[in-house]
Amino acid sequence: MSQVLDPPPPTTQAPPGPEPDHDLAALAARHGLSVSGARPSLPQYVRQLWARRHFIGAFSTAKLTAQYSQAKLGQVWQVMTPLLNAAVYYFIFGMLMNTSRGVEDFVPFLVTGVFVWTFTQSSIMAGTRAISGNLGLVRALHFPRAALPVSFCLQQLQQLLFSMAALVLILLAFGVPPAPSWVLAVPALVLQFLFNAGVAMVMARVGSKIPDMAQLMPFLLRTWMYASGVMFSIHHMTGPDSGLPSWVGTALQLNPAVVYIDLMRFALIDSFGGSQLPPHVWALAVGWALVAGVGGFIYFWKAEETYGRG
Repeated sequence: MSQVLDPPPPTTQAPPGPEPDHDLAALAARHGLSVSGARPSLPQYVRQLWARRHFIGAFSTAKLTAQYSQAKLGQVWQVMTPLLNAAVYYFIFGMLMNTSRGVEDFVPFLVTGVFVWTFTQSSIMAGTRAISGNLGLVRALHFPRAALPVSFCLQQLQQLLFSMAALVLILLAFGVPPAPSWVLAVPALVLQFLFNAGVAMVMARVGSKIPDMAQLMPFLLRTWMYASGVMFSIHHMTGPDSGLPSWVGTALQLNPAVVYIDLMRFALIDSFGGSQLPPHVWALAVGWALVAGVGGFIYFWKAEETYGRG
């Protein structure tokens, strides 16, 4: 009698487990794939930003053109706004509070201070909202996010150049003649732009995480303005007869806003002499530009992969 043998039990094969992470990383590297949104190295980030320089210029010009597009006077407000601010400050501080006492060419002195301060103030305010106010653009397109605060600072620089044309007319109207020292306004503006861009990038990162910072900044900037000699002379306020402690005068003279405002006054106003400048003013201007510009850029770059998420 034949013996029926039971068939051998089927062999079951365990499903393949997930590939180790290092195998996936090697596979991605082999095919040239990279992590989406990963932060590039610092040199690579600088190259990417330089490659977008045309976008930065076009974006800043477009924002400047659109800024007053709904107003009937249009681009005239680019000059009228800082002039009206200067007129208000002249009425309050020059006439009512008499801070013009002892300051030669007070109107050019005041208008120069207002224009230069407005450049810094507007750059920092725009930088604070650079990421949080442009989330649609940040999430839709891939580009180095530092392009946004830099473009906003470039927009404010263009705004200042319009104002400088009016400033030249004011200087001539009040008897301030053109002088070779006017050329010094160019390096002063370059250094101030680097400083503004660095601070704007710091505030862009902070503002992207703390949206309420945009509401707080006007109060902080107003306090900074009153300590920056926009409408009065720091040199006269901190003199030996002021009664202020010596460290207060030193702190005010080290204020970067004071440094850039006084450099522009020295360059443009003949009666504003070198004795009224902070000690080592050009070294201070370069130092603030490097500390803020380089430090702010690196601080912003370190959070590159987090912008627009969450």
